Amino acid sequence: MARRGNQARRLKSPSARPPVTREFSAGGLVCRRVRGAWAVCLAGRRIHPGSDLVWILPKGHVEDGERMEDTAIREVREETGLDAEIVERLGDVTYWYARRDEDEKAARIFKRVRFFLMLFHGGRFADRDEEMDDVRWFSLERAETMLAYANERALMARAHQILDRLAP
Repeated sequence: MARRGNQARRLKSPSARPPVTREFSAGGLVCRRVRGAWAVCLAGRRIHPGSDLVWILPKGHVEDGERMEDTAIREVREETGLDAEIVERLGDVTYWYARRDEDEKAARIFKRVRFFLMLFHGGRFADRDEEMDDVRWFSLERAETMLAYANERALMARAHQILDRLAP
């Protein structure tokens, strides 16, 4: 039901919301040409044991003193085993989530993730860490349907436009 009148309510006490913490991460969409078409690398993770894979772009936390670009290259290497160079910034994704801190107190997290379009230079999936349950190459078209989150699908569409410009 709507409030009567058009005036803001006066708060009787300060908000009891948990504090907000800001987190920054960076990641990348690695691409390569396969038989004249672009292929991209996605990482798969199971949210719960036995659940289906959720396909995402590799990303991770920015370490103290680290540039976003360096974080993206490092995280892609760690999570996929691939070496890649940055071509262009794809864009930022922001979202909120909640978790418990070390003292079991509730915390609200505002997270910003900067993604980069990257070109594959080498490496093997076998050389990745154990954070992801699977890593695979997909065609651009298939990858757009595989990504679990709308904001990452939007980045994939942007990557598609950029790669169309780069194609010989």
